[in-house]
Amino acid sequence: MTLLATPKAVPQIDGVDRRRFEDDIRAAHQPVIFRGLAAQWPAVQAARQSDEALIAYLRQFRRDGPVAVLLGEPGINGRFFYNHDLTGFNFTRGRSPLDPFFDRLLRDRNDPAPYSVAVQSEPVPQVFPGFETENGLDLLDAAIVPRAWMGNRIMVAPHYDLMENIGCVVAGRRRFTLFPPDQIGNLYPGPMELTPAGTPVSMVDLANPDLERYPRFAAAMETAQVADLEPGDAIYIPFHWWHGVESLEPLNLFVNYWWNDARKDIGRPYDALMYGFFALRNLPAEQRAVWRTVFDYYVFQTDSDPAAHLPPQAQGILGPLTPDMLRRIRATLKEISSNL
Repeated sequence: MTLLATPKAVPQIDGVDRRRFEDDIRAAHQPVIFRGLAAQWPAVQAARQSDEALIAYLRQFRRDGPVAVLLGEPGINGRFFYNHDLTGFNFTRGRSPLDPFFDRLLRDRNDPAPYSVAVQSEPVPQVFPGFETENGLDLLDAAIVPRAWMGNRIMVAPHYDLMENIGCVVAGRRRFTLFPPDQIGNLYPGPMELTPAGTPVSMVDLANPDLERYPRFAAAMETAQVADLEPGDAIYIPFHWWHGVESLEPLNLFVNYWWNDARKDIGRPYDALMYGFFALRNLPAEQRAVWRTVFDYYVFQTDSDPAAHLPPQAQGILGPLTPDMLRRIRATLKEISSNL
């Protein structure tokens, strides 16, 4: 029997300010817990009084329109995932006004086997307009839109976001299990075309890993970190870090902030990955190896600047990415796509 390594605790910091966050924490590309970062939020104060006090606070802001809701049968035990043959999911998506959703959360708190319910990634200014003014975060640009995640005891499979992320626990408790980006092969990603929320998720059940089917997961656990968060605590998750999330109480509310500092006028790397499946993945192995070397040299620049030995007038696409060069690249890509 293989014994899995115990995850290391995510480091925690008290009293972080914006300068320290930008200069030290983000530069390290490692997850960090900020204890008490949102402790003074009125929403957190209400949640500490009672679930009823939190719901009453939220009702002050909630709009009347429906929101997207996930619903799972009691038999899934809170784990939103695929169905048995990976042709769909073990939950359904629907829409509901917030009031009956709130009522269900309060009503089901003492049910030993409730339906799993969740509202996920709803823009706070649209769902609870005004909440973001009373419950703000000084570490980030005010233009970053907070998103609300609310539900009962649910589990989200390890996945990655194409963003950096700060998330604040408002109500309940949350456990994050994190893995660095280079563990992708040890986490057994699921289908690319069918995903619960956009990016692939790990096929491994964190609560009951099947090491006969997924033996390399043991290596992933050697790198794992864990964070247990209380109301008012926050976590920073760097770009592309895998994270599985467990909501540990009958009523949980989480508010997160996503952002990406990459240039907005360039293409999306995920699109390039899709083209890589088309143009590179099925080449003979020796050709793939050659192209990996070429990409390392030109794109990832693992050795040196590939344009350094050329005069500026001859650098072309290898030189600075000017508006004119962007137009030329787009025109070339359009010509390529028209011939696919």
